[in-house]
Amino acid sequence: MTETSTTGGVFRSIALAALLISLGNIASRLLGLVREPIIAAYFSRGLAVDAFTLAWTIPNALYELLISGAVSAALVPVFSEYAERDRDEFWYVVSTVITLACTVLVIASAILAWQAPLAIALLTRPTESALQAEAVALVGWLLPAVTLMGISGIVTAILHAQRQFLLPAFVAAAFNAGMIVGIVTLAPHVGVKSLAAGTLIGAAAQLIIQLPGLRRAHIRPRFDLHHPAVRRILRLYAPVTLGIGFSLIGVTIDRWLASGFPAAISTMRFATTLIQFPLGLVASAVALAVLPTLSRQSAAGDEDAFRATLAMGLKVVLLLILPATAGLAALSQPITAALFERGAFQAQDTAITALALLAYLPGLPAAAIDQMLLFAFYARKNTLTPNLIQGAAILCYLVVAIPLAEWTSLGFLGLVLGNSAQWIGHAIITAWLLQRSLPLNGLRLGEAMIKGLLASGVMAGAVSGIAILTQPLPPLVQVIVAGSAGVFIYALLAMRLRLEAATFFVETIRRRLHRSH
Repeated sequence: MTETSTTGGVFRSIALAALLISLGNIASRLLGLVREPIIAAYFSRGLAVDAFTLAWTIPNALYELLISGAVSAALVPVFSEYAERDRDEFWYVVSTVITLACTVLVIASAILAWQAPLAIALLTRPTESALQAEAVALVGWLLPAVTLMGISGIVTAILHAQRQFLLPAFVAAAFNAGMIVGIVTLAPHVGVKSLAAGTLIGAAAQLIIQLPGLRRAHIRPRFDLHHPAVRRILRLYAPVTLGIGFSLIGVTIDRWLASGFPAAISTMRFATTLIQFPLGLVASAVALAVLPTLSRQSAAGDEDAFRATLAMGLKVVLLLILPATAGLAALSQPITAALFERGAFQAQDTAITALALLAYLPGLPAAAIDQMLLFAFYARKNTLTPNLIQGAAILCYLVVAIPLAEWTSLGFLGLVLGNSAQWIGHAIITAWLLQRSLPLNGLRLGEAMIKGLLASGVMAGAVSGIAILTQPLPPLVQVIVAGSAGVFIYALLAMRLRLEAATFFVETIRRRLHRSH
């Protein structure tokens, strides 16, 4: 088999995996776009959603610290290697990791439940006593979800290591569906506690949906901390805790600052929902699809294949995230109105949420590219460097956020701009450091960026014009008409400008259709 055919096979495998993950992400993000408007319709912006968001910060931080960061940085790379060798040894390692994680999660959750008032006090300004009381009451309801989420995260790593992407792709969708069920059935009776109940239902659902993938698993309680694979996972993950620690410091500062502005936390939550849609749909799907291949290429010492795979992943991200950013900017007001403006969520809420969305958008392409670059470090078993970068990124946030929020009339929008600055700073530093160890020159990334920006800019101008012409129409119709035109215009420009990632996808689809006939 020639090198060209091997590379093409790898890319097609990645494209198929990315497609599966994208389908799951589409389901998840669509359900997320149902969940958040339901929350907005029942509670709007204000104390209730602010309190829930603060309360959820604590169990979510525990999950991020103990499980989420380990999945990509340590579990998938190590599990992937063992999955190719002795299957009995692979399941022995998996059993040990699950046993260890469950033990730590249960103990940590119990401690946090005990010290919930102290944890909430660290996230809010001392003057916000009503917000603190409401948030503390919710923490105990939310912590049981952490153990379920932790086990689910490990199962995701197990399946990804075996190149099984279908079931894990729908984990987030199951979580969102569970939340929707909890809110719709319980909100009229228990108020904001329905959000906590929905979270627990969703956490259980995301584990249950993956269990069919473990039907041939051999998992038993194990506690072997001396196994070489477990020690490698812990070594790889140790630096990640540093980066997550920096992230938690950043989140704590952001929450503390935002708690001083009425309804700021809930407004940022709703605006972030719109940012997370393209991030999950594009960056997460491509990065998760590429990671196992990058890990194997790195282990084999094939630098040329590694560079080519990473470059194609970055080109696909650029191909999709640039028009998504431009489209959100052009349609920020009608999109926000179409999604959120109903029930308790009024026109003034739409206006301020749309402004927050615009302030987040400068950092969106950087955040998407950054995820691919981070996974390149993780695939090369370097987890220290990308997590040290997080400390510098927080400084970018502080330099921008505090002056704008505290010393100008922008208020909490200064914090949003600070978040954008943090994402941009993180991506720039990560790219510079990766370039020093893995030169990406000659792979036409700059060309992909310039062509993508040109096509996205033209598309955004056209979409803005169509949005103005369709203003008398309902916001949803306005978004559908202008958005559909934007997709058509960008696709046409991408092919006309010969964007490599677009050409590759078209050729892959054409080959599959030809084979089917």
